[in-house]
Amino acid sequence: MRHDHLITATQLSRDDIETVLDRAAEIADDPPERDAVLGLLFFEPSTRTKMSFDAAMKRLGGTTVDMGSVDSSSVKKGETLADTVRVVEGYADALVLRHPSEGAAKMASRFVDVPLVNAGDGAGQHPSQTLLDLYTIRENAGLDDLTVGIMGDLKYGRTVHSLASALTNFDARQHFISPESLQLPRSVRFDLHQEGAQVREHTDLEAILPELDVLYVTRIQRERFPDENEYRQVAGQYRITPETLEDAKDDLVLMHPLPRVDEISPEVDDLPQATYFEQAHNGVPVRMALLDMLLENAGVETGGDSR
Repeated sequence: MRHDHLITATQLSRDDIETVLDRAAEIADDPPERDAVLGLLFFEPSTRTKMSFDAAMKRLGGTTVDMGSVDSSSVKKGETLADTVRVVEGYADALVLRHPSEGAAKMASRFVDVPLVNAGDGAGQHPSQTLLDLYTIRENAGLDDLTVGIMGDLKYGRTVHSLASALTNFDARQHFISPESLQLPRSVRFDLHQEGAQVREHTDLEAILPELDVLYVTRIQRERFPDENEYRQVAGQYRITPETLEDAKDDLVLMHPLPRVDEISPEVDDLPQATYFEQAHNGVPVRMALLDMLLENAGVETGGDSR
């Protein structure tokens, strides 16, 4: 994989994806020593993404510097994103950026010479989440001849937009289940058609559940709705319970990028189909592999820092 930055899943070819996933499968047993510093710039709350990038860099033998909360940083004083990333690149060998504005990571990447990973830009993209999602699918079901259902907030769900795009590299039939008001944005639907995908949209899960090899559930993202009343109309519309899964395949791979609210009942957690905690744990080896490859491409040597 030869990229300076990872901004969107559309950058990734099948070869790129398989290279990262293959590296992730072996990296825990033989981690390289990268004496590097990773800068964490999170303008939105995060648990899994931020902590797994932090753990990944430290397991590679490096360290991290963290901007901290927006309220405790110079952003509170009016500093621009361009200035923030220019400053922090002087302290780090690579950057991870999460920002509420769609397109922020792409813009920020123009101002830095170190690798930058988009850890979520509003309702845009989240490509490193997609890599760990694909790793989880590959470990449980393979990546070809699959029927995948993606359910929930498809309008604002950046994990959905990235995963749907990446799946076009594989032999995967995609079904999208959501309320009509939360269907895929027209731009995402257009891109999927351009990539050769057939977009099959549904409002009801029951009719297609027996066909699915993978069901990827997402929460309705209250924080993305401009109108609270619009959120209330769709909140709680979909909920996976043990009874829901009675019509599913025994080996269904049930996924969720987390956090969940009430879209998957806790009673499902102990069922064999539930893989969402495994999915979250896979963030560390996948992000170790991704960082290792980006740092190698940037000339950061193992056992020492070239900067």
